[in-house]
Amino acid sequence: MPQTSSPTASSSSSFHVRSAIIGVLAATAGLMSGLDIGVISGALDFVAKDFNASTLAQEWIVSAMMAGAAIGAITAGWLARATGRKWSLVLSGVIFILGSVGCACAWSVASMICGRALMGLAIGIAAFTSPLYLSEIASEKTRGAMISTYQLMITVGIFLAFMSDTLFSYHGQWRWMFGVIALPGVLFVAGVLFLPYSPRWLMMRGRRAEAHSVLSDLRPDSHDTEAEIQAIDTQLKQRQGGFALLRANKNFRRSIALGILLQVMQQFAGINVVMYYAPKIFALAGFVGTAQLWCTAIVGLVNVLATIAAVGLVDRWGRKPILYTGFTTMTLALGALAWLNHTGMETQAAKFLCVGLIMLFIVAHAMSAGPIMWVLCSEIQPIKGRDLGITISTLTNWVSNMVVGASFLSILNWLGGANTFTLMASLNALFLALTFWFVPETRGASLEQIEQNLMQGKRLRDIGQHTGQHA
Repeated sequence: MPQTSSPTASSSSSFHVRSAIIGVLAATAGLMSGLDIGVISGALDFVAKDFNASTLAQEWIVSAMMAGAAIGAITAGWLARATGRKWSLVLSGVIFILGSVGCACAWSVASMICGRALMGLAIGIAAFTSPLYLSEIASEKTRGAMISTYQLMITVGIFLAFMSDTLFSYHGQWRWMFGVIALPGVLFVAGVLFLPYSPRWLMMRGRRAEAHSVLSDLRPDSHDTEAEIQAIDTQLKQRQGGFALLRANKNFRRSIALGILLQVMQQFAGINVVMYYAPKIFALAGFVGTAQLWCTAIVGLVNVLATIAAVGLVDRWGRKPILYTGFTTMTLALGALAWLNHTGMETQAAKFLCVGLIMLFIVAHAMSAGPIMWVLCSEIQPIKGRDLGITISTLTNWVSNMVVGASFLSILNWLGGANTFTLMASLNALFLALTFWFVPETRGASLEQIEQNLMQGKRLRDIGQHTGQHA
């Protein structure tokens, strides 16, 4: 007799498909972030030429996005709590569209800075809200992959912006570089309107029946739905929240400190230094003109492919093994770059080796610290303080980004290439040790279990343990 799939298997498959669609739609917020990061690299020279922008003005055009993102990160917690995760995402998409259109229509340096700041504001809100929303709708078995999809979308956005910049650069059409990225923003807003509310946010608002309905659509087993509702309900009976919890509870302060550490590690690993100055490195290897931009686009593609690998590994291999591998590889790649800078890159082989090491570094970061830090930061905060905790860690990400971007050239001029890359390699070696001592393995653990372990005072590295599991 021919075999057919059981109704249970078919039903479970439909639940997984529905959850995946919701997760991808929410993670598309990262696409806007990537588009904004990538678009300025190709547009800046044309903008500077048209507006006769000084070096200082160009720095303001670039950094306005980070300043806007920092403000967005600060306000996103209140927004996500007051209006819900869904409507915060909608608002971020609308602001992004206004900012990109504003940049495309800019008539001066000042108007360009305003447009960039608006785009940054949108990114700051999205960078907080999207991982938070994803962590609250995903099951413990798929949470890592879902949140990593946000980082994947960032890399896709960077790649698409690099490609778009390269094509429009042939005719110097920088306004189209900004204008065209409004289209994904429109699609994002339209898609998010169909997303369900976060069940945890609904429970926080006393809308238990709606929360149960949402979870019933996301979980194939009704017992899982009931257990999750009960776990959230138990969490919400704790009356402290936000700043009150921060003042009163040392364990919440520990999770805040861990979130700050994770984002500092992600940024000071050096990925944005490499991404910002990739064109200069390719120029050093002998690439010129549009070839240089095409090589930069290849960097974006490598970044995407490596992040796809991370999405597939994060819930199978675990968070810490991926971080161990990533920081070890980045330490070795940067150490080799330091050696190359010390010995000189006069030969063609040395120049291509330099480019290969840069690619290796990008792969290592895209597979590890890039997505994993967002996953962990969304997992380690207790529900009563989650909005504040993720606000602080997201703000730390943007502040660290600004510090690294603003200081790299000065450090390079002061220390020289060899010593600068030695410093970066040393930092990654330090981060490897910090991962061992402080970072928990949260694979397979529920958010409720992680919170219970944290509040019981377990070591930070142990808060991802399952009940009955020993260190």
